[in-house]
Amino acid sequence: MTPHSTAAMVPLDFGLQQAPGRREASTPQPRKARILVVDDDPGLLRLLTIRLRAENYEVEAFDGAGPALSACGRFRPDLVLTDLRMDNMDGIGLLKELHSRWPGLRVIILTAHGTIPDAVHATQSGAFGFLTKPVEKQELLEQVQKALKFSGFAHAAEDWRAPIVTRSQLMEDRLSQANMVAGTDAPVLLSGETGTGKRLLARAIHSASPRRNKPFATINCNATDEAQLQAELFGNGSAKPGTFATADGGTLLLEEVSQLPMRLQVMLMRVLQDHQVRAGEGAEAAPLNVRIVAATNRDLQLLVASGQFRQDLYYRLNVVNIDIPSLAQRREDIPLLVAHFLAKLAKETGERKIYAPEALELLASADWPGNVRQLSNTVRQNASLANGPIVTAELVQQSLGSSGAKLPSFDEARDEFTRNYLSQILQVTGGNVSQAARLAKRNRTDFYKLLSRHQLLPDDFKKV
Repeated sequence: MTPHSTAAMVPLDFGLQQAPGRREASTPQPRKARILVVDDDPGLLRLLTIRLRAENYEVEAFDGAGPALSACGRFRPDLVLTDLRMDNMDGIGLLKELHSRWPGLRVIILTAHGTIPDAVHATQSGAFGFLTKPVEKQELLEQVQKALKFSGFAHAAEDWRAPIVTRSQLMEDRLSQANMVAGTDAPVLLSGETGTGKRLLARAIHSASPRRNKPFATINCNATDEAQLQAELFGNGSAKPGTFATADGGTLLLEEVSQLPMRLQVMLMRVLQDHQVRAGEGAEAAPLNVRIVAATNRDLQLLVASGQFRQDLYYRLNVVNIDIPSLAQRREDIPLLVAHFLAKLAKETGERKIYAPEALELLASADWPGNVRQLSNTVRQNASLANGPIVTAELVQQSLGSSGAKLPSFDEARDEFTRNYLSQILQVTGGNVSQAARLAKRNRTDFYKLLSRHQLLPDDFKKV
């Protein structure tokens, strides 16, 4: 494969545009399944693109693993087809990198070397399927349809994520991860500070899943009455079915799962292990058909270490972990969220309010320990107290009190961004400096200097 030019960093379109279909003005249109194709053979890349677009799939094509990885967060594919033999990073390397970021993403491996060891290695590495070149059209389409079916894609519209307002790449990465895992039944653990939107993301996962037409139920594990919490979860004999029964076929969100009493942790572990649930002692067991999403604002690993949370239950719940960023990590979303909250208030009250520029600047630079929830409450308070259509900086300062903060200097903001970026890239590569430097497009010497300047040690990111 020839070295990538700048043009290779964008999808190879081949000039194949889809003819616009008829669209009913009042009917939401289902989106097409998105397929990302990676191969260093331009002829095969073009052929696969033509075949897949002819079947009404949305396709982006790349001639290398690097550009393909860069595009995934933006394109959010439902399926990846990748060549096995490629320079720089081969198909297995790409597969492992994709699964480290989006565990539910299906990947089909293509190779001209259709040996049994290749097939075994690909499937053992987590590939959904294995196709030998030259790829037969019917075999290709059958594999694609099968993979999309297993991923849970059902031509759903993008409204699964509509309640989550963001332009942050960090949040987009989490949404992409959520969309990937939604097609599986794997338990998901949502971690993050209070007010970051864990319930919204759990509902989004449900909405993007094959279970979206079944119930979405929520249980707060922080209930003070243990007996009542047990009855709500597991039922109370024939008198009252529990949430596991009423949410049958759907999704159950366990909020503040860290607060679940130890005795109920034992019961929950038994349910997840046996895939059966009983409504009380002596009751007949029923098959478990509920997708579990757990949420916590505490570090469960620390609670496991201190004996406050069962280790076996932690591993059962933490099959896929999505850590939701705080509002301080996605400050670029604050103006967007403020506009969203003001629009909602305008619908409720019939009065439209706007923030003065200096008032919005105060919001954008403030500390938000309560995250998006606190911002929403602050906007509602400001709009209610404003004398007229303009929310002033003075009113915002009063509502923020001591939580207001000055904007950082350009150098401070740049240093903070650089340190966060280096931390993320070391996290992705498991502390592998050579790989991290390649992803950052820096030589090792410069990369080490950056790490030293920002006091980051690669060993802190190595996986045990």
